[in-house]
Amino acid sequence: MTKIACIGEAMIELAMTQGAGRDSAAVGVAGDTLNTAIYMHRSAPDIQVDYITRVGDDPFSEKIRSFIAANGVGTQRIGRVRNASPGLYAITTNEYGERAFTYWRNASPARTLFAGGDFSALDGYDALYISGITMAILPHAVRLQLIQWLHDSNTVLIYDSNYRPNLWDNRSNAQMVTRAMWARADVALPSIDDEMLLFGEEAHQTEARFAAFQGRGALKRGAEGPMSLGEPVTQTYSPASDVIDTTAAGDSFNGAYVAAVLAGASQAEALMRAHDMAALVVQHSGAIVPL
Repeated sequence: MTKIACIGEAMIELAMTQGAGRDSAAVGVAGDTLNTAIYMHRSAPDIQVDYITRVGDDPFSEKIRSFIAANGVGTQRIGRVRNASPGLYAITTNEYGERAFTYWRNASPARTLFAGGDFSALDGYDALYISGITMAILPHAVRLQLIQWLHDSNTVLIYDSNYRPNLWDNRSNAQMVTRAMWARADVALPSIDDEMLLFGEEAHQTEARFAAFQGRGALKRGAEGPMSLGEPVTQTYSPASDVIDTTAAGDSFNGAYVAAVLAGASQAEALMRAHDMAALVVQHSGAIVPL
């Protein structure tokens, strides 16, 4: 059985709503790489998908672990930190389906992943999925150690730069780490808006840069459809008919794409499955579409 680990931070989500003159909040669990892990498992149940993170020892941490397990994703390599609590964020959604986020995550246990340069949790996997958010929450010295570990490893690396400026200590480090991860990645799943923002490029410059990528993957371009990386693919992608909430559009695309690739699908089929999954997700509220 193929084994893949998704690595990052799972947080408690407060989805804020207004009605009858008062605010209310639904409590959930989400995180970019976790969303991808769940959609990966749903798209290819025969692939073993594990999640690697750290949580605390409080009831909210147990909620996170239970949620991950209930969605069919392995939890055996989730570490616990005593007297700690997970990160938290609140979300509001505007009339166009775009969300605004407020975070409380500076003391998240996930930030202590790989403390002391211990990467043994990554051993034994056929592939690793990492995002720019994963890299951003780590101390810079640990980022560099992880890049070196990956350089010395033969494990397939799948990367999405998922650039969030407020998470990085500075833009220079974000650019350096992202370049290093693209140089190592076997499968690249960038979003064009993130790459343009991070590197100050126009769309055609970003497309030209990734056209030279030597691995496999997709440059996500929203309703325009993905640009195939690694081999040319010409096909039409239907846009979502009714966009309700864009949360996890890229995460779900990544999960479906990777699942298709690991299951042996052609590049054209993997791209179509991924686009269709993202189009489905944006027509529902929240990161995870109910089964």
